[in-house]
Amino acid sequence: MGAISVRAEQTVQEWGNGLAVRLTAPVARAAHLVRGMPVIVEVVEGGIFLRVQGEPKLSLAQKLKVFEPSRHSGEAMAAGRLGAELF
Repeated sequence: MGAISVRAEQTVQEWGNGLAVRLTAPVARAAHLVRGMPVIVEVVEGGIFLRVQGEPKLSLAQKLKVFEPSRHSGEAMAAGRLGAELF
């Protein structure tokens, strides 16, 4: 299987107190990048190298979307009352 070659010319921009380069959709798709995916940025001879580091981290909205009360809810502590709970 050959290497995928997708190229996009970009300009380094200011972002807060740092710098950023925006990845275009074709570049992100070719690299299989999605929002929340952790990456490692390395300085290498001649430039920088971006490497995927694990699975994407879900946002709260994404976590709530897949939440199933019948599977995930219930007592957090099934040991009974420990203090002066009002129930």
